[in-house]
Amino acid sequence: MDRAILLLSVMCLGVSSQPITDSQRMFSIAVSRVQHLHLLAQRFFSEFESSLQTEEQRQLNKIFLQDFCNSDYIISPIDKHETQRSSVLKLLSISYRLVESWEFPSRSLSGGSGPRTQISPKLTELKTGIMLLIKANQDVPEIFTDTSNLQLAPYGNYYQSLEADESLRRTYELLACFKKDMHKVETYLTVAKCRLSPEANCTL
Repeated sequence: MDRAILLLSVMCLGVSSQPITDSQRMFSIAVSRVQHLHLLAQRFFSEFESSLQTEEQRQLNKIFLQDFCNSDYIISPIDKHETQRSSVLKLLSISYRLVESWEFPSRSLSGGSGPRTQISPKLTELKTGIMLLIKANQDVPEIFTDTSNLQLAPYGNYYQSLEADESLRRTYELLACFKKDMHKVETYLTVAKCRLSPEANCTL
């Protein structure tokens, strides 16, 4: 009898903890995917920088510091302290918007080497995974009731015919912003995942 009660208790515990386990598993997959995308972004940016002359690098870096990314219109935490204070749902929602903002411009990143062809499908997979996590936290998030403004294509003017110098600047901007945004998403998903473990230290 005691053994039967113990077995039943273990089974009940397993059932009750299943949603948490599934959520942790989905978070782990999402974090792993964005880490891979961030590494690819760093690699593409480094390869592009190495192809430039020293003066070109200096000028482009100076311009980029004064410029901003198209995705900056997406309101996000201004520093690590605000990131740590943000709710899991908020971090997921911002991550979703950032990933979605790159679905169209990522097509320009997909030319050339093998790894570049993985960008667009990997962004789609990541976006799908984040949406599943959002639905697990809130059935019908209000933030997604109107997504018409999210369908606009960032970096639309990137596809115009440009002079050589201007094209160089746009490519630099595109790669730098992609790297910057993937770093943001990696940070937000990592912090959100950490929240599932109350005893964990989620400091950045």
